Amino acid sequence: QVQLVESGGGQVQPGGSLRLSCAASGSIFSINDMAWYRQAPGKERESVAAITSDGVTIYVDSVKGRFTISRDNAKNTVYLQMNSLKPEDTAVYYCNAHLRQWRFEAPRDYWGQGTQVTVSS
Repeated sequence: QVQLVESGGGQVQPGGSLRLSCAASGSIFSINDMAWYRQAPGKERESVAAITSDGVTIYVDSVKGRFTISRDNAKNTVYLQMNSLKPEDTAVYYCNAHLRQWRFEAPRDYWGQGTQVTVSS
């Protein structure tokens, strides 16, 4: 079994910061890409940021310059540092990991349970 457990969500005022963490645990052989997605009420889930196993990153245009994704491969953990938060960043944030549980299987997607981020004055 594989679990992705997120933490760090909450409520913050516009212009504030939050740091999300997501730790993968269980039977894991290797983790390829890790990513953060978000889903606002009434909207589809969108990709926010992703990072490869060797640290290459990509961001959606709306968060470039404000959010930073990073990972600690030794801890199977991915982070999302969110600065200069805006009300439109309000959403449930989900962690995603593309990983192999066993050496000879194809990698699959696993998801965390989601953590609420609310940006409001």
